[in-house]
Amino acid sequence: MTNPQHLRYTKTHEWVGYDPATKTVTTGITEFAVKALGDLVYVELPEIGELMEIGHPFAEIESVKAVANINGGVGADITEVNEDLPNNLEWLVSDPYGKGWIAKGKVAGPDEWNRLLDAAAYGKHCESEKH
Repeated sequence: MTNPQHLRYTKTHEWVGYDPATKTVTTGITEFAVKALGDLVYVELPEIGELMEIGHPFAEIESVKAVANINGGVGADITEVNEDLPNNLEWLVSDPYGKGWIAKGKVAGPDEWNRLLDAAAYGKHCESEKH
């Protein structure tokens, strides 16, 4: 599994990208999470205007094995959702860090993003969960 270096990660397997020019975050679930869930059947997206809060569910994903919350890695006002994702769940498998994004939002700055795990720390976290 390759965790893109330019992203940050949560211990609950969400990824967050940050664009400092626009103060916008993009978030989704990691490849590790997708593999753990198995065959995906449904994703419930948040509404534009909702608040994404650190550690709180803002979306939900369902597989044949389980239903899982997707938690906020940073605080943000949701400005955009990937409306094509529910009809293209395979994007979460084939391109979780690209086409498989879930939501975008405005943040005040990089402070919360900088507190998330970098790719190396997230990789170690995933290794610890495999045992």
